[in-house]
Amino acid sequence: METLLQYFETIPPLHRGLIIVGGLTFFWLLEGALPLFNFNYKKWKHAVPNIFFTITTILVNLPLAFLLLMASDWVFANNFGILNWLPDMALGLYIFIGILLMDFFGAYLPHLIEHKVPPLWMVHLVHHSDHKVDATTANRHHPIESVIRYLFTLIGVIIIGAPIGIVMLYQSLSIVATQFSHSNIKLPKKVDKLISYVFVSPDMHKVHHHYKMPYTDSNYGNIFSVWDRLLGTYMELDTDKIVYGVDVFPDEKENSNIKDLLKQPFQKYRKPTAKLDD
Repeated sequence: METLLQYFETIPPLHRGLIIVGGLTFFWLLEGALPLFNFNYKKWKHAVPNIFFTITTILVNLPLAFLLLMASDWVFANNFGILNWLPDMALGLYIFIGILLMDFFGAYLPHLIEHKVPPLWMVHLVHHSDHKVDATTANRHHPIESVIRYLFTLIGVIIIGAPIGIVMLYQSLSIVATQFSHSNIKLPKKVDKLISYVFVSPDMHKVHHHYKMPYTDSNYGNIFSVWDRLLGTYMELDTDKIVYGVDVFPDEKENSNIKDLLKQPFQKYRKPTAKLDD
């Protein structure tokens, strides 16, 4: 465990990039072998805007990584944060608690807030307006959302008192977890259900991408499902009934155009209550 933590303390940017590309490639191939939905689409064409937003996410996060390091160094030097106030424990448990808390502050909480605050929802809509959810949808976030989530992660580091090794390990696990949960893969129902008791499974997260309330406002988790289960935001829906997209931006052609997606957050807010084509 100590070696693992030391590796992530100084993980090179190239290695972080390889995690993103490697995970995306793996789940991309797995989708072809075990598809949940047989989308009638040109997969590479569909991936273009999603990969564009993946690149913008990387461009936002990599240059700002030094702030995470500064925050982590500060909490360590000042013995500040939840992890620093807990009694001594085994390193494995220390890492687990750190990642669990980072998952709350860096993923669950900002995701929940984005759904509840109208201007932030407009930014987050770029992610939800994908009509063919697959592995490439995982990092389909408007650059503004990338900044918002980064700020929550930074605040989380301070509140948790997380060392940089745990922060980088969390971010790496988060990338793979979100690629997994968005992948258009069909697991045996019992297997998916079993996974969902601890982690966010593909079927569990697909419910979140259903266009219709209240399902859109459920299953906010990224790595762990515990936050949804504890805080009452967990829901189930048979995958046969899931319809992707959002009712306020129903035009699939526009939702596949990078220029239109970049402008999407600045359009007039309309509360998502209507229907798509059930």
